[in-house]
Amino acid sequence: MSDPLDNPIWHSLIGAHAHLAQGAGRARRYPAEVSPFVGLSDATDDRAWRDLAALLGPGQQAAVAADPLRVPADWTRVMTLDGVQMLAEPGLVGGSDAEALTLGPADVEEMLELVARTEPGPFGAGTHRMGRYLGIRRGGALIAMAGERLRPPGWTEISAVCTDPAFRGQGLAARLVNAVCAGIVQRGERPLLHVLASNQSAIALYERLGFVVRRSVQFEVVQTPVTR
Repeated sequence: MSDPLDNPIWHSLIGAHAHLAQGAGRARRYPAEVSPFVGLSDATDDRAWRDLAALLGPGQQAAVAADPLRVPADWTRVMTLDGVQMLAEPGLVGGSDAEALTLGPADVEEMLELVARTEPGPFGAGTHRMGRYLGIRRGGALIAMAGERLRPPGWTEISAVCTDPAFRGQGLAARLVNAVCAGIVQRGERPLLHVLASNQSAIALYERLGFVVRRSVQFEVVQTPVTR
């Protein structure tokens, strides 16, 4: 059996996020408002790609990450993002933060506004359904947040780490990552992260917090064949 960390989207969709999954056979997807990610049981298997094409429909785009990954010739590779996968050291436990508030459906509009200002990665109106999201407010306004995304067995990915530009340099991102880590560890799992390889400042921050680079990873935005 392959390591779930090499195919984290698929293992999330058939495991902890099965209640969110759409599809059957060798392909699954999240609802569009939750995430653009799709999972394949084997990203080198043409049968899995055919199942995914049937699930998405012609000319539709989605994001996939798996190793190994082989995109069929009749699909279009729209974009490739080079990243790294980082894992928390076994002793990392994080810590609670008195200022960190749990975010939910009532906060979605502000979460989307913060994401629009900071661009931490894909985040939609339903992304908060993937896990626990924490935020920090100042003057009543949401100025920083971080939360949980993919859930391969034994692991939880920390994602949407972002701080309003006017409040950067105060250590808010580090505090929120530590707080999210604490919740993950308390339920017996280990935190992981995916970061763009070009974002050296974020990689350095996570290394200071106790994460280590496991491997390089590519996120592919692909488009299904257009039938005529």
